[in-house]
Amino acid sequence: MIKTITRRALLAGLGSGLGWAALADAPITSLVPPSRPTDFIKRTVSPVDALIAQANLSGEIGYVVADARTGLVLEARNPNTGLPPASVAKSITTAYGLAHLGAGHRFSTQVVATGPIKSGKIQGDLVLVGGADPVLDTDGLAQLVKSLKAKGITGLSGGFKVYSAALPYVAAIDPDQPDHLGYNPAISGLNLNHNRVHFEWKRSGEGYSVAMDARSDHFRPAVSMSRMKIVNRSLPVYTYKASSGVDNWTVAKGALGKGGSRWLPVRRPDLYAAEVFQVLARSQGIRLSKPKAARKMPKGTVVASHSSAPLSDIARSMLKYSTNLTAEVIGLSATQKRGGAPSSLSASAREMSAWVQSNLGAKSAKFVDHSGLSDASRISAQDMVNALVSLGANGPLHGLMKEIPARGQDGKTIKSAAYKVRAKTGTLNFVSALAGYIVGADGTPMVFAIFTADLKQRRGIKRADRERPQGAKGWSRRSRLLQYKLINRWATLYGT
Repeated sequence: MIKTITRRALLAGLGSGLGWAALADAPITSLVPPSRPTDFIKRTVSPVDALIAQANLSGEIGYVVADARTGLVLEARNPNTGLPPASVAKSITTAYGLAHLGAGHRFSTQVVATGPIKSGKIQGDLVLVGGADPVLDTDGLAQLVKSLKAKGITGLSGGFKVYSAALPYVAAIDPDQPDHLGYNPAISGLNLNHNRVHFEWKRSGEGYSVAMDARSDHFRPAVSMSRMKIVNRSLPVYTYKASSGVDNWTVAKGALGKGGSRWLPVRRPDLYAAEVFQVLARSQGIRLSKPKAARKMPKGTVVASHSSAPLSDIARSMLKYSTNLTAEVIGLSATQKRGGAPSSLSASAREMSAWVQSNLGAKSAKFVDHSGLSDASRISAQDMVNALVSLGANGPLHGLMKEIPARGQDGKTIKSAAYKVRAKTGTLNFVSALAGYIVGADGTPMVFAIFTADLKQRRGIKRADRERPQGAKGWSRRSRLLQYKLINRWATLYGT
């Protein structure tokens, strides 16, 4: 009988034979995929030129990343180009303050009686004496009033005075900023609530009710030295005029909506603090006359005092929340301790610049203030890195800086990132900066500085539009995304 072999059977038989042939001549070692090179992950890192092209930033870009132990530069672009540091300047100010005042320094606010106390009445003047405390708030003033009440003080035969010459008076940190910006207040030797007053408005019938107060966690005393008037217009939103120690504001009715609030700057912080102190004293049965500014430090007995937290704690908070007033006070106080007698903010900033150049290797750094609010300050990425290396990978500044979360290519937080970053951010319109420390996954300590700025666009902004100029928000967002990508690149290339 003839057996018919189908095509399927024939192919199956051939396949079977081929399999046995392969096994008959098997290789000595197993066939496995070739192993990836040890630097496979590093090979996946995007080229830096591609990252910069993706950012699509106008203006200039300068950065340096270096070994924090040796200062060896690992990567750089325009390292010696001086650009505005914005609030990254606060990092330098912190180092300056720690070096001259000490981490444990405390600022003190005092109440001085120029005469003895008889039957609850001071036989002379009562003087509120500022000690340049940058974080004094209404709660702190209330503690001083409480101390007076505990001593049985109910009044005085003389006048109520306020002394604020512990620091030079500065009407505004940056005069080129719009008048109404709360982060651009005046500075003096007596400061309260970061020298800001709280303005609140609510719908009331066809109009609005407004309130100006010096609120804190526990108190909301109304103030009269800062006044607001609603005007039937659309623009400008705010106008300002000073008159006999009073801040006179107007606001456009068309901008108020249903209600809201914001902080406005105070231009006479000494009279502001004195008025709030007077209101708090009245609530405790202590009658004080209208405050007057004292030109000389009073002689007498300290009847109450209030001390701030240590400078290290103040600096940590300042670096986290980027409070301009705090930075300026720390810088001015450090210059005074250094032996200078600054007549202005810029004079004090020159002293800080000289110190940075001599002690931190930042040879071309030039500051005009201590907060970075002005765009006239200049420092290069290389000088900033030199300063960070000089201060040490585990120095006091590193511990005070805010921890910055790692972010991916899309800007979203990477929770599983193996590296750590502590740094200070800085933002002005068309200016963005970031500088600090990176600890790689393998423990490698690095320092870095990234500065970006489009000064041409910034110069084109009208003064009235500097709070929210067109295009600045998107530009800053792209700059921050570039910063995240650069840090990811460096952590991968040099920290693993």
